[in-house]
Amino acid sequence: MTTPETSEEQEAVALESGRLLFARPWSFVRGISDMESLPVAGGTEIAFAGRSNVGKSSLINALTGQGGLARTSNTPGRTQELNLFRPEGVDNLLVVDMPGYGYAKAPKAQVDAWNRLVFSYLRGRPNLRRVYVLIDARHGIKENDGEVLSMLDKAAVSYQIVLTKADKIGAKDLEACIADTEAKIRKRAAAFPTIVVTSSEKGRGIDVLRAAVWTLTTE
Repeated sequence: MTTPETSEEQEAVALESGRLLFARPWSFVRGISDMESLPVAGGTEIAFAGRSNVGKSSLINALTGQGGLARTSNTPGRTQELNLFRPEGVDNLLVVDMPGYGYAKAPKAQVDAWNRLVFSYLRGRPNLRRVYVLIDARHGIKENDGEVLSMLDKAAVSYQIVLTKADKIGAKDLEACIADTEAKIRKRAAAFPTIVVTSSEKGRGIDVLRAAVWTLTTE
């Protein structure tokens, strides 16, 4: 009779499996500007959402170890489509880099179009297993972040908060941001209770996020 794995053993398996998943070559599938162009829903789909310039593309590059996979820019609003990525040899996983929301300096019509695409996707994708909502650790949850979280709660779409740019603030300020974020999501229906703290530049939390994505593909 075999004994159940301990939580430490399970964590080690998830970390190694996540590492191997993201060690595969990843490729850009295509950019999508309307819901009709999305591939047929199937397998596990996860998405990265967040305000413009929060670091979505940088985080995807860090996860995959491919610096040029997702385009990065210091100009907010650069990502204007749903950008789809897939690991080589894994047909049941699709990663979606979403357009940033909340950027007011673009033309209003363009901002409205991006926001409609974002919200339509989040509400209407049946195989979307989890949305990783990126929050800049220097600023915490802002009003437009709260609007997105409320929409996800209403749609019963599971989401998890990922604090980005943790290397850009001091330890005490980071602790305060974590505590404030935990308090704000505690009563939210669809929020995953654990926050992932990351730094794309320093590599902090990248292994944890890889493991989390891998776990979703096995459930």
